[in-house]
Amino acid sequence: MPALNSKYIEELKDYLKSGELEEDFKWSVEERREEILGFLELLMDLGELADETATKIIFKGQLGMLMPQKDGQGSKEGE
Repeated sequence: MPALNSKYIEELKDYLKSGELEEDFKWSVEERREEILGFLELLMDLGELADETATKIIFKGQLGMLMPQKDGQGSKEGE
């Protein structure tokens, strides 16, 4: 399992908020600009995945609280 590196995420957030990324983009050659845009696209995809995963985790936990299983057996559709 990959480590959860909050420090890197905070550094990345600071880099984006500071405007440094925009400056780097502004002064970069075309190849580097494409790399930056690709990175941002990947980051946006990751954000969507994180949102979907958090939703699943939260609702899965809440459904378990709302619909407790009887006698330790889960119900299956069609039974």
